[in-house]
Amino acid sequence: MSTTPTSAASAPADVTRPSDAMLYFRRHASQVLVLVSEIILIIGFSLASPYFFQVNNFSALLLDASVYILLALGLTFVIATGGIDLTPGFGIAFTGVCLAVAMKWALNAGLPMWLCILIGVIVGIASGAVLGAANGLMVAYLNMQPMIATLAMMLVAWGLAMVLSGTSAIPLTEFTTFLELGQGRTLGLTNAMYLILIAALIAAFLLNRTLIGRYALAMGSNEEATRLSGVNVQRWKFRVYMLAGSFTGLAGVLMASRLASGKPDVGQSYEMYAIAAAVLGGASLRGGKASVFGSVIGAILIATIRNGAVLMGIPDQWQKVLLGAVVLAAVYLDTRRRDQ
Repeated sequence: MSTTPTSAASAPADVTRPSDAMLYFRRHASQVLVLVSEIILIIGFSLASPYFFQVNNFSALLLDASVYILLALGLTFVIATGGIDLTPGFGIAFTGVCLAVAMKWALNAGLPMWLCILIGVIVGIASGAVLGAANGLMVAYLNMQPMIATLAMMLVAWGLAMVLSGTSAIPLTEFTTFLELGQGRTLGLTNAMYLILIAALIAAFLLNRTLIGRYALAMGSNEEATRLSGVNVQRWKFRVYMLAGSFTGLAGVLMASRLASGKPDVGQSYEMYAIAAAVLGGASLRGGKASVFGSVIGAILIATIRNGAVLMGIPDQWQKVLLGAVVLAAVYLDTRRRDQ
């Protein structure tokens, strides 16, 4: 008998408590918004163009999104620290050219084709890591502003790509096995999709289950408190930028395979799309918040806009205006999230 009043008193609290679904939507509002936006875009473009809702077009769309996804994965960690990285765009050009130069050198040296490809892929990823290490050195150890430091490195990467290539694309048509990475298919899916899946799983594991992800989020939330807790902030921030550079290198490898060449002028504005993808997916430009899944969905959303705009015959200059508006919308959403 004595338990009856307690049960009655607790009833209103149970009624007013938010459901698990509501709590989930509140916690992942950005990702839900991006998913809903993606569905609306798919419906809208499907009605506007008979060619959009086709298997071949979706395959091309996802292939186009693959480079954005790889760049956004790396930027997810940088943005989590409260930093920014503007090098991924021309970083693709730099790493692709480094890969092409290395593969051509190995082939001219008489090395087996498989070894030439292996050397090229390693050089491509490593050159991206070196680029990221340079960014990390300036930001973490020299205390330079991330935007200024990475803007300077973006120009350095572009210039080095031009110097190494002689301002011309370096063809890779003889490396047919390598070209399968960006142009081939396995079990009906482009090989790039398998690469993206593996990269996203690795990034999610690093962000959610390892020290580099935990410390990146901690530094973004409160860098001074993280330092006082005994974390070597400089060392881990350096590692974050180096990790982001490695993802840029991987994107450069994929782009070189897609284009069958190392091109010194590819990747312009890609860094903006990658930043927008990460922010649309829930990353905060102030740091302390990031989502690998959100970054992937955000990148697909941007690729969907580009793909649909092309099918609708929207001129390239207006596509840039549209994508610029998407970047502004991403920054605005981040501002609203911080104010709430």
